[in-house]
Amino acid sequence: MTLKKPTILIVNDDGITAPGIKVLIEEMQKIGDVTVVAPDSPQSGMGHAITIGKPLRIDEVHLYPNVKMYKCSGTPVDCVKLAVNRIFKGKLPDICVSGINHGLNNSINILYSGTMSAAVEGAIEGIPSIGFSYDDFAHDADFGQCRPFVGAITREVLKNGLQKGTLLNVNFPNVDQIKGVKICRQANAKWAEEFEQRTDPYNRHYYWLTGVFKSDDQGEDTDVWALKNGFASIVPVQFDMTAHHAIPELNSWAFEVGKAKSDHEKHLEHDDQTFESNPGLG
Repeated sequence: MTLKKPTILIVNDDGITAPGIKVLIEEMQKIGDVTVVAPDSPQSGMGHAITIGKPLRIDEVHLYPNVKMYKCSGTPVDCVKLAVNRIFKGKLPDICVSGINHGLNNSINILYSGTMSAAVEGAIEGIPSIGFSYDDFAHDADFGQCRPFVGAITREVLKNGLQKGTLLNVNFPNVDQIKGVKICRQANAKWAEEFEQRTDPYNRHYYWLTGVFKSDDQGEDTDVWALKNGFASIVPVQFDMTAHHAIPELNSWAFEVGKAKSDHEKHLEHDDQTFESNPGLG
């Protein structure tokens, strides 16, 4: 009896010709039948953007043998939506893998990442999904350390599945030898951003985003700690952004019109009454 190979959708945000997606294709071909739908040009930092109000184009290309490949004129999320609706025609693939991204998507970076947003969209569609990222922006980045972990993590997800509404954010450190895998929480960290003012050849000002990534989170259970200490980090992510812990407090507030006034409003009313009783003021 021959077991049916899993169907695998590969997406990314660095574009269909990026070295990272080539590595992901090669590793996924060892596991199942691969279909690639990726942007026709780099789409880093697009987050969960979708294309509205202009045409989307998708064209089949032949870059690697034994792989169905399509380049898309839209965003990473557009790629997933088109894959599900037009390529797979509503029959979901067994897994969606995104990346391997050039650069980390740990901590707050997940909100800006096209790589992770594509994986999130896969999870929204009901597909077990993983986003892979590596701490190297270089075009000739060496993904050799990532390869065995990419395969092992993908096989575990195919074997065990993921809870509904959950996906995995996987990041790899740029080290000589990855020590192993750590299951982590997202670190409380962010970019301290600056906008450098520069001048173009026409003597007009423009701004270039720069910054430093800062973390005040001292926990040893975070993705930032794991990567700093030579481990690959796996953070389970959910797209339900409800702050459930805030619901009880909000339920104690008086939102009904005319039922309650804030201390600030009461103070303003008091000031108005004082002014009316002293018409000579001012």
